[in-house]
Amino acid sequence: MLSSFRKFSSSIYSKVFLFIVAIPFIFWGMGDLFNSGNLNTIAKIGNDKISSREFVNFIRNSNQRTDVLNNQAIESLLYSFVGQKLLEKEVEKFDIKLSEQSLALMIKNEQIFSKNNKFSRTEYEKFLLNNNVNAVIYERYISNQEKKKQLLDFIGGGIIPSEIMINIAYNKIKQERDVKLININKILKEKTKYNKNEIERFYEDNKKSFQDVHKTIKYTELKPKVLIGKDEFNSLFFEKIDELDDLIVEGKNLNHLIKEYNLNEIKEIIFNKNGENITSENPDKNFAKILKKINNINESEPTVLIENENIFFLVELVKSENIQQEMTDISVINKITSELNMSYKRKTISELISKVRAENFKKENFYSFAKKEKATIESINIKSLNDDTNIQLDIVGQIYLAPENNVIVVSDIALSEVYLVYIENVKNKSINKNSKDYDKFYNLAKTSTTSSLYNSYDKYLKNKYEIDINYKALEQINNSF
Repeated sequence: MLSSFRKFSSSIYSKVFLFIVAIPFIFWGMGDLFNSGNLNTIAKIGNDKISSREFVNFIRNSNQRTDVLNNQAIESLLYSFVGQKLLEKEVEKFDIKLSEQSLALMIKNEQIFSKNNKFSRTEYEKFLLNNNVNAVIYERYISNQEKKKQLLDFIGGGIIPSEIMINIAYNKIKQERDVKLININKILKEKTKYNKNEIERFYEDNKKSFQDVHKTIKYTELKPKVLIGKDEFNSLFFEKIDELDDLIVEGKNLNHLIKEYNLNEIKEIIFNKNGENITSENPDKNFAKILKKINNINESEPTVLIENENIFFLVELVKSENIQQEMTDISVINKITSELNMSYKRKTISELISKVRAENFKKENFYSFAKKEKATIESINIKSLNDDTNIQLDIVGQIYLAPENNVIVVSDIALSEVYLVYIENVKNKSINKNSKDYDKFYNLAKTSTTSSLYNSYDKYLKNKYEIDINYKALEQINNSF
């Protein structure tokens, strides 16, 4: 079952999941004690083994866009998956139960199952049918999520933040700051001009990095009509998909699967390392959406099954070629110039950060720097932590971490915006109980405190359970998406 819970985001699931994700789990140091090469088990919690198939189903039911799944995203999902398994063990330990009457009441009070403000059995059955799930599985799922919610309520319930905590939460977001900015990128722009010899030298020193990879693949769309003789996505179709997936894991190639399942419409295309089609014939509209996703396909596992928005493709790598790009190519020149600029920028900014810290830059140092570099100083007022009127929010966040009268260097990840900043004035704010926003910041302070408590609970679980990850199985799963 590949799409059973994908539309739950507007129903009970989303309300419960907000509680479940509160526990981080992602900073755990998980060991890799698997030496047997068994790929059927993705993890062990104590003596309990968790199957790879269960984790794959978790990924497919996670409401994640499969076309943007990468190794990092899948590993993050694994931590969430293990976290949920740990919560299940804690639910069992505390013997948390949900009666049939309570479960029925939860479902009957859910708005999506209502018609004319009353629970409609027809709407409920329609929901189950549209999501390709039966009532037993769905109700078990909701029951399990509610038990996890009750566990977390048991751990974090009853917290009442103090007035000081509420005002800290308010001031953290609502304080105003007057700052002076020097745009470092404008200074660097005048210093980053390269002659022909510098560009040629960089090309020769990094020639291998200017190779394009052309991959030739064959593919076919796995349609219900072909696999089961009916034009509908029913349980039999998904069983066939699972069968194909298992055969690929066993090492069966495209030719074998074509004969075994009478597949047709086999097509061939060539694409480059950016996932761009470079053949004259355009691929199918559906397949074009996953071109970049299949860029990681390689000779070690040339045959893969890929799903995108409930559309399935069988893909096989035919050959892979390295094509040397010439220095006369305008894209190569642009890339070299960009690399040289970025290298110079990183070095200069790193040196500036070290200088600011070492010399403990103050107001006079800020103005001396501006005079030396003949730089324009811009004055801005930042009205809150959420004010992106003049600069990006992530840079605003960095500014709000520094105290008044300090000079700091701030930038975004891509270094497209880099500033030397003097924090001239900080205007602290407070909130009283009569404010219309008081409840919002009361809840924010409560959430912050609860989160700290969950962090402590996370550390407690880390010491309580021994967790081993089978990274060989994880690598195989990474390659299948």
